[in-house]
Amino acid sequence: MNKYLILTSLFAFALGIEATGQKKDLKDRTPLISWPTEFEPEKSKFFVHNEIEISAPPEVVWNILIDALTWESWYVGAKNVSLINPSDKVLQADSQFNWETMGLKFPNTTIKEFEPNRLLAWESRIKSIQGYHFWLIVPTAEGCKVITEEAQNGWLTFFEKTFQGKKLHQLHDVWLGEMKLKAEKVD
Repeated sequence: MNKYLILTSLFAFALGIEATGQKKDLKDRTPLISWPTEFEPEKSKFFVHNEIEISAPPEVVWNILIDALTWESWYVGAKNVSLINPSDKVLQADSQFNWETMGLKFPNTTIKEFEPNRLLAWESRIKSIQGYHFWLIVPTAEGCKVITEEAQNGWLTFFEKTFQGKKLHQLHDVWLGEMKLKAEKVD
C-alpha cells in the first residue's frame, strides 16, 4: 500500500510540475500565429513555446531553417532527414520530408504554411502522436526574433508530459541557440 501511495504521489507531483511549464508556455504564446482548430494550444494535449533574438536578418535565418538536409549536422534533435521529392534541395511550400526526433520516426511530415523569410509550419502524424510546428521570424532593429511553437495530440503526449515534460522545450532551446550561432556567423 505504501509503495502505491508513494508512486501515486510522485506521479501527481510530476504532472503538476509539467502543468506549470505548459501554463507558462501558453501564457507566453504569440498572438501572431493562427492555429488549425485541431491544434489550438489551449485544446492540445501538449504545447511548447520558445523564442530567441538573433542579430541577423530574417533572410539569413530563413535560409538556415529551410535547409532541412543540414539540420542534423548542427542540431542534435534531428536525425535522418530526407526530402521526399529528390529535386527539392531545401524545404518549399509543397515539401514533404522524413525525419527522426526524440527517438521517433516521422514519415511524410508535410509543410502546411510557407511565407518566405517570415513563417514556416509543418504537420507530423503517426499513430501515437500528431504535431503541428510553427516557426515565425519577426524583424527587429537588431535582426530578428524567432518564435517556435509546437502543439501535439495523441496518446503518447501523456507519457511525454509525465516523463519527459521539459525535453521538447529544451530541444527547441538548443535548436534556436544553434540557429542563432549559425546565423550570426553568416551575417
